[in-house]
Amino acid sequence: MPVTKRFAVSAIALIVWFGCLSALAQQASAPAAATANVVEHGRFTLHKMEQPIGEETYEIARDGDSLTTKVNFKFTDRGSEVPLTATLRSAPDLTPQAFEIKGKTARSVGIDAAVEVQPDKLRLRDRDQWTEAARPASFFTIAGYAPTTIQMLMVRYWAAHGSPAELATAPRGSVRVEPRGEDSILIEGKPQKLSRYTIEGLIWGRETLWFDANRNLVAAISTDAEFDHFEAIRDGYESALGDFVSRAGADNMAALAELSKHISGSHADTLALVGATLIDGTGARPIANATIVMHDGRIVAVGPRSEVKIPKDAKVIDETGKTILPGLWDMHAHFEQVEWGPIYLAAGVTTVRDCGNEFEFIRTVRDAVQQGRGLGPRLLLAGIVDGSGKSTIGVQRVDTPEQAKMWTDKYHDANFQQMKIYSSVKLEELKAVADEAHRLGMTVTGHVPNGITPYQAVEAGQDQINHVQYIAAMMHAPLPENAKRAERIKATADIDVNSADAQKAIAFLKEHHTVVDPTLALMEFFTASTAKPPASFEPGVEKLPVELKAQLADVGPPGPDAPVADQSLQKFVAIVGALHRAGIPIVAGTDQTVPGHSLHREIELYVQAGFTPMEAIQAATIVPARVMGVDKELGSLETGKRADLIVIHGDPLQDIHN
Repeated sequence: MPVTKRFAVSAIALIVWFGCLSALAQQASAPAAATANVVEHGRFTLHKMEQPIGEETYEIARDGDSLTTKVNFKFTDRGSEVPLTATLRSAPDLTPQAFEIKGKTARSVGIDAAVEVQPDKLRLRDRDQWTEAARPASFFTIAGYAPTTIQMLMVRYWAAHGSPAELATAPRGSVRVEPRGEDSILIEGKPQKLSRYTIEGLIWGRETLWFDANRNLVAAISTDAEFDHFEAIRDGYESALGDFVSRAGADNMAALAELSKHISGSHADTLALVGATLIDGTGARPIANATIVMHDGRIVAVGPRSEVKIPKDAKVIDETGKTILPGLWDMHAHFEQVEWGPIYLAAGVTTVRDCGNEFEFIRTVRDAVQQGRGLGPRLLLAGIVDGSGKSTIGVQRVDTPEQAKMWTDKYHDANFQQMKIYSSVKLEELKAVADEAHRLGMTVTGHVPNGITPYQAVEAGQDQINHVQYIAAMMHAPLPENAKRAERIKATADIDVNSADAQKAIAFLKEHHTVVDPTLALMEFFTASTAKPPASFEPGVEKLPVELKAQLADVGPPGPDAPVADQSLQKFVAIVGALHRAGIPIVAGTDQTVPGHSLHREIELYVQAGFTPMEAIQAATIVPARVMGVDKELGSLETGKRADLIVIHGDPLQDIHN
């Protein structure tokens, strides 16, 4: 397929593959014009959730006895520019000699780093700080998922140097490159054989990449520094984007299944847990020294140990001193990577609502989990739609009522439970989505789009609102659409939940039976000063891998705005408490944040808002089950229901931190 190169590129790519480029470099003629030294160049279209948002161009040139690769990477994400440049100088066998990268990898994540390679050590620069490290026998210089070209060169280096099981990387870390097979991809009507690889260590989780026979990267399916789906597709391969996304999801689930093949998501045999305190999720008093009997994934008996008969063939597990709870729900997830599956389960989350994803990817992952071909929680899906505008995300456009109906029908036919409204949908199209969704038995959740008030969105048919800031906007004077962050923080900090405006908003939401998932744990990150270590309020950060921890640093306001920002968080908490006291359903959701930990923090913040510990637990169990219409099957531990449960140490009713 088309790969923009000079006449010698195919040969050079193969020579690099065998680690013999030095011979070619020695034969090079005297320096001519710069363009005459270029041996390879190319272009990738960059996507976020399959939406084209920018481009990456690269050029590899001879530079004396070295090769110099220069990369320009730039995209615009919801109105914010994300530019990045990188320069890599390497030996003919691609061993790095110097590397520099500067710019941004996401709207709020910057990088300015360099590596100088010396005979016995590496000099590493992070902004203006220099450190030194021993030089590994083999290594490559790379700093995250971007730019894609550097990943391509890293795989070429890996292949030419013995395909090691693990490859050290600088400025930090290591990667694991794994060949995953070959795929026949239809490109412009013709099948083309491509080699598929996964890479672990650059992002949290794995990426999937495809190369042609000449070791040219043609597609990379990854996530960016905001956890969102990111795709880089070489010119000439755009038509296969959806196929690449679907295959990446299937391959990642297959890899996960290989690791978890000895773990079953359900038990056909009879199992009895005895001796624990049982909190059934209904709001009833806990049962001390309880017994719960399960068979074939369902609860067949539950109650005090003295009253429940255990079948003779049951496997009995003593849980004395522990607490049994219904499996937790995360009602605001974006299941962008298959690695979320085991993390959720380890955190006690057995059901998640995905609030917007790539159609091909999430459908593939959901089906794999349902069919036992991968490890993860139950997935309930909200199909995302957006209108055209500067804040647009994804490719599911609803700029007309006809498009609104088409996408709603498509999601319904694929067994999605809800529709998710994003920030650029117009009022007429929002109403069209809601009308069609309600006709089909679906509900509508989402943001409140730009230019629409929460009152208008709810009256148009939006059943649920994601994020507490949209509720806060109902309680203070209107702000211009382009209001700065500091203005929004100040307006929130000044809210009085007992004011006429606040009480009007609460009464309106109650009258319309609106459901709110406030994502307070996310708001805590956004309002915490950059001078305040995230671990001070979310200790789980300290357990994160380096590549993930870096994405959560410095997302809050600068130090001078910290006092007002902290006040705004307290108002968000107070608003959630006021909504709860009024009887408005609150469902616990995280919008990702810290994998496996933020849902627990969300529940803790509800207790700060005035929920009892029991009510906070219900916000992550039976309340979301009712909201999603599956409370006859899930959400509480009652006879006949599915045996979705967790066992923990301690008593959360005494201390929610348990």
